Order: sequence, then C-alpha cells, then structure tokens
Amino acid sequence: MKPILILVTLIALLGPHAPAAAAKPMNIVVLYADDWRFNTLGCAGNPVVKTPNLDRLASEGFRFTDNCVTTSICGVSRASLFTGQWMSRHGNPAMQAFKTPWAETYPGLLRANGYFVGHVGKWHNGKFPAEHFDFGRAYSGTHWMKQPDGTQIHVTQKNENDALEFLRTRPADQPFCLTLAFFATHAEDGNPKQFLPQPASMALYQDVTIPVPKTATDEAFRKLPPFLANEKNESRVRWHWRFDSPEKYQEMMKNYYRLASEVDATCGRVIAELKQQGVLDHTLVIFTGDNGYFHGEHGLADKWYPHQESLRVPLIVSDPRLPAPQRGNTNDDFTLNVDLAPTILAAVGIAAPPTMQGRDLAPLYLLANKPAWRTEFFYEHAMLQSKDFIPASEALVRKDWKYFYWPDFGLEQLFHIAADPGEENDLARDPAQAARMAEMRARFAELKAAAR
Repeated sequence: MKPILILVTLIALLGPHAPAAAAKPMNIVVLYADDWRFNTLGCAGNPVVKTPNLDRLASEGFRFTDNCVTTSICGVSRASLFTGQWMSRHGNPAMQAFKTPWAETYPGLLRANGYFVGHVGKWHNGKFPAEHFDFGRAYSGTHWMKQPDGTQIHVTQKNENDALEFLRTRPADQPFCLTLAFFATHAEDGNPKQFLPQPASMALYQDVTIPVPKTATDEAFRKLPPFLANEKNESRVRWHWRFDSPEKYQEMMKNYYRLASEVDATCGRVIAELKQQGVLDHTLVIFTGDNGYFHGEHGLADKWYPHQESLRVPLIVSDPRLPAPQRGNTNDDFTLNVDLAPTILAAVGIAAPPTMQGRDLAPLYLLANKPAWRTEFFYEHAMLQSKDFIPASEALVRKDWKYFYWPDFGLEQLFHIAADPGEENDLARDPAQAARMAEMRARFAELKAAAR
C-alpha cells in the first residue's frame, strides 16, 4: 500500500479515534540502544541513572514494562528487529547476513513504498548493505573514532551528528524512516577500561554509590549449573573484566551510566530536531534496545542467557495516534522485539509479509478494549564457539514461571518467577512440580516448532 493511502487505512482501523495528524504519511524514527537493560531509565525506577529526555518521551508517550528479546545478543536481535522473525526463521545465529529477503524487512518495505530510508550507527549483520538505504553510515566497536582530519570523536557524538544530518538533508517531499543504532552502552571489549564516556560526562555520578544487586554474590554464582559456574564461560570471564572488586564495580557501572546519559542526551536532540522541523506530531518514535545486560547478577556479565536481566529491554513508543488519556501510561503485557517491524508497517498502512512472526502492538495502547495478547513466548540462543565459551540456551517464558533448556547438556531448569524473581532456586527436580514440568516441556516444544 502506498503512503497516500495511509489516511484511509487508519480511519478504517480506528474510526473516530483517527487523529488529524494521520493526514500526512507517518515518519518513523527508531532509537536503538545497545546492551541497555529494561531498568536503565529513571522512569523505570532506577535510583541512579539520569535519563531526562527518555523519561519525558515516556511521560508523553507510552512505555511497555515487560518488553523482551527472543535472542539476547547484538546481531541476532538486530536481525529480528528488521525482519520481525525469531532467529530460527531468519537464520542468523552467527551475526552474519540474515537469510530473509531485504524486501521483507521494514526498511525495505518502507523504501519500496516511497520512504526516504536511513541507517546510522551499528549494523552487526555482515557487510552493511548500503545499496538498500538512501542514507547509510555504519560503524561500531570503539567508543572513540578517528576522523579524516586526525581528531577523535566519540561514537555517540558521531551517531548524533549523522542522525541530525539525515534529518536536515532529507527530501522535504518524502516521508522518512531513520534507524539510529547506538553503539553505547556496549563495552569496548578489547579495552581494559571497557566503558569510555566523553570527558564532559565524568562529573556525573561522582558522589553516588551504585547499589550492588542482591544476586551479585559468589553464593548465587555457585547455584548456576556447573557449565556456567566455572571460570571458562565467557560471561564469567567478562565479570572479572568489570565486576570482581567493589572498586571496579563502582567505576564500571558509573561509566556505563555515563554512556547511557549520553545516549539520552542525543535522543533528546534528535526529538528536538523533529519538533523544530514541525514533523514530530506525525512521527512514530520508538526507543528500545537489542538485549539486556547482567550487572553482576549471578556473578555474571554481558547477556546471552534466558535470565530476566538478560532478556528484558526497554520499550517506549511515542505515537501521534496515542489518545490523550493514554499518554504517560504503561503496559505490562509481553511485547517482543519481533513485534516492532509489524508495528511500524501497520502504522503506515503497509501489510506485513506473512513471514513476519511478531504482532502489531499498537492496539495495546490505541484501543479502548485491549485485544487478547500473548502470555508466554519462546526464547533461543545458539552456542557460540563452544559449549564452554557460550553454551546454547532456550526457554519457555511466562509471567510467573520460566522453563530453561540447555541443549548442549540436556539440562532442564524451572523457576517460579513470582516467588523467586532472582531465579536462584531451581525446581525442575521437585516432585511437586512434575505435572508443571510436563506441561511446560510440551508447550516449549510447540512454541519452538512454531518459531521455525
């Protein structure tokens, strides 16, 4: 469907709730953070991190509090963002080019329907396909980058410069889509300092003591399966890089939060530019992240595994169609990264291809009567390098219970999330849970098959 038909489509879908802003083709801006877990936001209750611009976006928009990824690692999650598919379908466990045709991604479909399409920042899916974008600047991996004149620029500042250039040089007569893919708050893995913010940010958090998670203990680490509770697995290796002393923990977490505040500032400047250009009131703005992050919980660092800290990410949506009474509200249904591509397409009146597995989540905030929604989902992560380095993991995730399966070892785990949010007490071998295990095992198999 061409953009000129958007108004007709929206009115048909929303009836009297369709706003005047829908008279113009809706623009799309995706603000995509890296390694940013669900509660690295002031509006999410974090007592330390300062994110005033994202907090404002949430207060004027809508926030999903239990948004998750279907695979918790950078490249795979990004492929799922573009394709609306689980890893099992888009076929990218090693962060190379995914198998899904570009014509079936949201940037590909938008461009085919008259949109000026840009990508700025991290790509992480093989060679950047510049031919598929009208404006493409792909880079990541370091916090400080050398410019042609020999000076250094911080990657978040370059993200900002490039995003503003896109917005200021785009054709005025075309709707646009920009994916701004930050490298922050990802660590610079080869650098012993790990997190390298800009000098002006160093005054932030100087006099703050970062709270240490309750499960960031040796006791919690020893409760993990033996293939995780050892010094060879990569999550433990990176824990030593960042968190193995109180002093190091404070230094690393403060710099992580400084990077987050820098991303927040850039998001604020991008939103201000949209407002100054007079297009914010017909631009769908989405802030989210590619995966969660262990801040020392279970004696681990980074992501990969199906624990709550690893698979939950923020999701803020600022939608011009949002009814005034919904502004600033939250929703705790399970939304997923695979939902964003069909949501974007539905917002502009383009039919999602049948290969997309996510759902348009806009009815959760647009409709007075909320539609039936998922109460569970399948999580998957492939083994990387070896089962000692990053073992494969899978899960059936529900609100109150979670079933883990470690395929390299044939190990099952069961956690009662409602009573044990730290996921420390494995009940898989509790005779009282035998019936639950059987039911969840069977449902896990069904959802795993459906993902493929």
